[in-house]
Amino acid sequence: MQCEAWMDHGLTRPVVYYVHPLIISTMDFSQNNLFGYIEDLQELTIIERPVRRSLKTPEEIERLTVDEELNDIERAVYLLSSGQDIQGTSVVANLPVLMQQNPAETLRRVLPKIREVLHVAGVEMQLTAAVAFLTILQEESVSIHTYSHSFLHIILQNLEHRDAGVSNAWLETLLAVIEVLPKETIRHEILNPLVSKAQLSQTLQSRLVSCKILGKLANKFETHIIKREILPLVKSLCQDVEYEVRSCMCRQLEHIAQGIGTELTKNVVLPELVELARDEGSSVRLAAFETLVNLLEMFDADDRSQTVLPLVKSFCEKSFKVDESILVSLSFHLGKLCNGLYGIFTPEQHLRFLEFYKKLCTLGLQQENGHNDNQIQLQTLEQEKKYILVRKNCAYNFPAMIVFVDPKNFHLELYSTFFCLCHDPEVPVRYTMAIGLYEVAKLLDSGVYVIHKELVTLLQDDSLEVLDALISHLPEILELMSTGGENSGSESKLLTVPDLIPALTTAEQRAATSLKWRTHEKLLQKYACLPHIISSDQIYYRFLHRMLTIIMTNNVLPVQKAAARTLCVYLRYNRKQEQRHEVIQKLIEQLGQGKSYWNRLRFLDTCEFIMELFSKSFFCKYFFLPVLELTHDPVANVRMKLCYLLPKVKSTLKVPTDKHLLQQLELCIRKLLCQEKDKDVLTIVKRTVLELDRMEISVDAFQKRFFENDLLDQEKEREEQLLLEMEQLEKEKQQNEGRSTSMSDKIFEKKRRDSKTSTLSKSISLSVSGSSSSASTSKEGKKSKLVRSQSFSTQALHPKYGNIDKCSNKSSATGYTSSIPGVGKGSMLPFSDDSFRTRSTNISGNAVFSSSAPIATSSRNTANSVDQKNNGTKDSHSRKMSLKNRKSNS
Repeated sequence: MQCEAWMDHGLTRPVVYYVHPLIISTMDFSQNNLFGYIEDLQELTIIERPVRRSLKTPEEIERLTVDEELNDIERAVYLLSSGQDIQGTSVVANLPVLMQQNPAETLRRVLPKIREVLHVAGVEMQLTAAVAFLTILQEESVSIHTYSHSFLHIILQNLEHRDAGVSNAWLETLLAVIEVLPKETIRHEILNPLVSKAQLSQTLQSRLVSCKILGKLANKFETHIIKREILPLVKSLCQDVEYEVRSCMCRQLEHIAQGIGTELTKNVVLPELVELARDEGSSVRLAAFETLVNLLEMFDADDRSQTVLPLVKSFCEKSFKVDESILVSLSFHLGKLCNGLYGIFTPEQHLRFLEFYKKLCTLGLQQENGHNDNQIQLQTLEQEKKYILVRKNCAYNFPAMIVFVDPKNFHLELYSTFFCLCHDPEVPVRYTMAIGLYEVAKLLDSGVYVIHKELVTLLQDDSLEVLDALISHLPEILELMSTGGENSGSESKLLTVPDLIPALTTAEQRAATSLKWRTHEKLLQKYACLPHIISSDQIYYRFLHRMLTIIMTNNVLPVQKAAARTLCVYLRYNRKQEQRHEVIQKLIEQLGQGKSYWNRLRFLDTCEFIMELFSKSFFCKYFFLPVLELTHDPVANVRMKLCYLLPKVKSTLKVPTDKHLLQQLELCIRKLLCQEKDKDVLTIVKRTVLELDRMEISVDAFQKRFFENDLLDQEKEREEQLLLEMEQLEKEKQQNEGRSTSMSDKIFEKKRRDSKTSTLSKSISLSVSGSSSSASTSKEGKKSKLVRSQSFSTQALHPKYGNIDKCSNKSSATGYTSSIPGVGKGSMLPFSDDSFRTRSTNISGNAVFSSSAPIATSSRNTANSVDQKNNGTKDSHSRKMSLKNRKSNS
């Protein structure tokens, strides 16, 4: 709240009072809140600040005033001649625009004035001019010849400005100009003056500029010109008395080597690098080391083994004892270095470099104990920062070190180091490991199961930065984890990552409770991969309802939309119709018919995702009418969003199948046109009607215009139908397993009763008991083998092949009949083998899904029971005949 008051005691200026804003209308003067308001009133402060009526005096305004009749060129010349510095800087910044509008007059009148002003200009105008000149070059406002004639001399004049920032800005412009200048211009305007500028008598800034220009010129000339005119300057600057110059020239040797080729690099550049690597200046040694690493590919095996490797070994040995300044760079380049020298390592050297890497990975972690308070100083803090950076670089190089040791040896050689880096106390180290985890998983391939605990650990990390880095490639990592690598099968879902689901739910909850909604949105988007990783039931019970809760309770729109789309993906791959119907009902009741208009808006967003992911028939069956009901919504924003969605809704219809839905749509649009009172909604309705009239509805048969869309929709519909059939077949399988279990229980009980009966029959005569016992034994043996044969056949055949069940009825009947004459194993084995062969042959063919599968299964069981009765009758008849024959013989 701002109040202005005029004071009566001699002030001629208004005084502004700033009062803390209070919302008076919401004040509650009850006993509980009164003291709170008193505290707020005590905190109010009145700040008295005089306000000037004008920022400039009349004289200043007069000097800043420019005649309005002047054109752009005349105004620029006037401001550069007699204006203030800020006006001149504005003209220089506007120079690219003037070059586009009127290049001839700008070059003739404005550019000379800028050249004069830059001699005495301040830092701001110099930096602005350097950027403006570079912009003119990039926009190609003038030809290269004109640019070099008009602008190059100004750039070269300001190149050695006393301010280092200004000098570097002009140098960047010059290096960009060198890329496009012709060779002759470069040679006369830049290379020839460079010979004198690079001399020891010149200033330090001049020699530093010469180093960078030489590095750029190496790619512009032929080898003989470089050897004759550039290399002598390079050698001279490498021996300069100032370490800054030697370091700068050393870093340019990489560009020079690429320009002169392999032979000259070996004879000229490598000796210079060896000498610079032993320089007294640490920055020079660091530059030499990094240049050596970058040029490894240009050296042959002899140079690597005889020259580069000894240098690298000395760097590694001195990094801990004498020269810690190189430690950070060494840790950053170690992966590239080890793989570049891999072919010349002896086993002992290979092991030594690996141990050196492991030592760097734990650098600074062992020194936490054993120090007294006096040792914690600024130098120790700086050293700790350096050690953290070293471990971070080791985490960056970890995939390269896996290649160095071979992925097969990962568990033995590097797993303990991997564990330490993933559990490092510093966030930057764990963050880097999370970024590179996908590369590690790809390299391990079939051995990826080894790192599943670290994946769970990083998912549960305390830092959201680590989680954000990990989820960037989470779908790919989980795919490798679930399948056991790229070369493995996909039947081992979640077997190797038992703690994954709790870790994923914990990560989502932590992201939801944080203020970093972008991380939460990204995580929800990546969780859409879970149907390919874990089972449908696990998604339904652990993730799907959570997505619905986020849609209804979260306050961030992008997060709600990400949850809605992921929920639709889960619904798309859900394999149980009962669960799908439950989710659809909740979407309609809690979102589409929800009390909050915000939920109804999210329902329309969800329907848009459903139209994208599901078939047209699915949307029309479940969501078409609930969407149309929102035409009567009391909130204008909901009706407005629905109008924008209507063209997509209409595109889901097919005639003549959906003719009744088309009539409903037309009726709703008529009602909107006639009854809509909100003018904004009515405007959109009229626009939507015109768009709907121009739309063509697809028919049930394929059309050339909609061929691709219809083909895609048919594929979606086929997959949805396949999910339904798979669910039905799974139910049948469970029923068959239950039926076979109950049958085996009945047979076991019957055998138990028969054993009691055989015990009571011992008093009967020996001949009768012998024959009857052998007959009963053979009968029971047949029944038990029959049960085993049926259970084996059921396991061998997936229950989804309904036509095979019909075929098996005939073969089973034949099997029972053939087993009557003989008693023992041989009579049952042919039946089992034939049954299995018939089923496996049919399995290899095309799958035929039939709705009559339950009927076939029941008929098969009926036939089996009838056969069993027939077998029992024939067995009893054979026993009677054998008794009669024995009596007659006796």
